[in-house]
Amino acid sequence: WLPRPWPAGWEFFARALAGEDGDALIRRLPEGPEGIFNRFVLRPEPEVYAWAGERLGPEWQPLLDAVAWRVGLCPAPPDPEGADGELAAFLLATQAYAALQRGDRAAGLERLRTAAGAAEEVSPVLAARLHAEWAALCHVEAGREDEAIGGYRRAIRLLEDSGFPEVRAELWFQLGSAYQGLAGGRKGPLLEAARCYQEALKVFRRDTHPEAYAMAQMNLALAYLAMPPEDRAARLRVAVAVQALREALRVFQRDTHPELWASATLNLANALQHVPSAHPANNLREAVALYDQVLAVRRPGEDPLGYARVLANQGNALAHLGHLAQAEPRLREARRLFQEHGDTGAAAAVEAVLEDIGRLRRRQATPAPAEEGGGMTRGTP
Repeated sequence: WLPRPWPAGWEFFARALAGEDGDALIRRLPEGPEGIFNRFVLRPEPEVYAWAGERLGPEWQPLLDAVAWRVGLCPAPPDPEGADGELAAFLLATQAYAALQRGDRAAGLERLRTAAGAAEEVSPVLAARLHAEWAALCHVEAGREDEAIGGYRRAIRLLEDSGFPEVRAELWFQLGSAYQGLAGGRKGPLLEAARCYQEALKVFRRDTHPEAYAMAQMNLALAYLAMPPEDRAARLRVAVAVQALREALRVFQRDTHPELWASATLNLANALQHVPSAHPANNLREAVALYDQVLAVRRPGEDPLGYARVLANQGNALAHLGHLAQAEPRLREARRLFQEHGDTGAAAAVEAVLEDIGRLRRRQATPAPAEEGGGMTRGTP
């Protein structure tokens, strides 16, 4: 939310948001303490620090010292004792960043959470930002994923009546990532992750926020694909995942986002092997072509196990198409790479597919009675 119109004394804020350079902004600063303080913010130099300290009252000194610490002009952040509201939140957050810089993660997290609480009544937006920072730090710490989820949800609630839809959408995306990281293949957290990405996609559109849109679509697809295929909705989820990956690839192009393009392309190829279709052979042929695209940009020397997984999945797709002569060398190479690099489980899975191919070849060479049947089993390492 931005004011319309801006108050006369805030013109420099509007110009700053528009990207005007520092010297031009300094000329627009209003008279009085705000102008003096923001001159130091725009020009954080020792002489300006001293100049501002001489002209501002003692109530401004903690703010000056906090900025001075951030730019290396003050050895330690100021003490928040006696401050309340937004000032207390700002000073506590500064102390939190100092604690994190010196490696005291526990103190940093504790001060960030206290800072968020201090801001809630007077500035929900600042409080939301601080809760989100606290949650992000918990998110990457083993065993604190549930706390991270609570922090993200608190931040989202605080922004509910604000005019910052993009910020809320980003928090929904981060909350989805937290659920996805916590899931461990469990359906419940993965469904929550999918709901969060769907909330983010209410704001992130391909024409307005293309990269955020594509990331949310790809993560939505991965959440659906990770769910256990044990219920009637599993086939629908795979179909939705395929569509979401296609949407992501409308943004992630090989020349503009090579790594994200490769990841989305590979996941789409994997999903196509399992998507329900009246024409499964078409899906398998598309998957084979997509694997070729990924193999064209990946090198076995850079990521041998990743390269082996692509080869194995492509070999599996070729085998299901009946192209056994093309499938076998890919599968053998994948098995070799898995064995050389210690992934015995993946090597065994590839070996099982090669054994299926061997049995199928023997049946083709010696026709079996009609009632015996049999064929390839669908699966990837």
